[in-house]
Amino acid sequence: MENQNNVTEFVFLGLWENKQIELLFCFLFLLCYLAVLLGNFIILHTITCSHLIEQPMYYFLCHLSLMDLFFTSNVVPRLIRDLAAGRKIISYSACMIQLFCGHLLAGVQVFILVSMAFDRYVAIVKPLHYMVIMNWQRCNTLILVAWGLGFWHSIALLLMVLNVPFCGPNEINHYMCDVKPLLKLVCKDIHVVNILAIINSGIVLIVVFLVLVASYINILYNLRTRSSTWRRKALSTCSSHVMVVVLFFVPCIYTYALPAGSENKDKEISVFYTVISPMLNPLIYSLRNAEMKIAMRKECFHMACSELK
Repeated sequence: MENQNNVTEFVFLGLWENKQIELLFCFLFLLCYLAVLLGNFIILHTITCSHLIEQPMYYFLCHLSLMDLFFTSNVVPRLIRDLAAGRKIISYSACMIQLFCGHLLAGVQVFILVSMAFDRYVAIVKPLHYMVIMNWQRCNTLILVAWGLGFWHSIALLLMVLNVPFCGPNEINHYMCDVKPLLKLVCKDIHVVNILAIINSGIVLIVVFLVLVASYINILYNLRTRSSTWRRKALSTCSSHVMVVVLFFVPCIYTYALPAGSENKDKEISVFYTVISPMLNPLIYSLRNAEMKIAMRKECFHMACSELK
């Protein structure tokens, strides 16, 4: 029996029902989006225009900033427009594109964070072999693997959603197209699809998060034998990465580890990884990293000198 799909567009219910609150948050989200753009562009400019680009950690950070920019731009501009609009409509095809792009970019971001953790692990646990292990060929391979795994994750979710029927209600209780709110609109039993979606997203996130936690416990264990200066420097870079990992993974696990039928605060919690985390990441990496602060000061000085000339 073929799936019947009678839905050509979806209507977002959004975050709030009160129009005045929506207009207020429209302005706030606009400021947040501008902060995301500015912060991540500063990170990208500082790294690519300095010697930091020669270090694998900052090479991965550049890619992480790009993912933050693309991921936020996939969601927030439409959210801002919808908060200012009377009726929040998205076509079926545009919804599927947003779903695919969102999970592709988030998937790539997850595995870039894994690559950054691997880089820190090698730098601290095997410092004498660091340049051999983290050569440019391996760094580029890790980025390509991140894109490959992100694509596999997103295309699997997209195919699951494309193969279920939408034949009745078209109101999405969310502000973006995501797998869980979409599955709530499906007009057939979604027990198997729910399990597959949880395995593809929730279980993968939990496993990756536990691997990252284990890697940082191992790093802390190995730091016991190092000098206090070495420990401070290592903890400075690692603490920034841990904060970013927690900000991204904890709300994602809360959102995707539960089945689609469960009642929780998905759309409110998702604001953390769509808006707040991409906005805070540049601050975390710049304010808690001495090398980044020095590079930013040098870049500001060069820009000021060029302006005077």
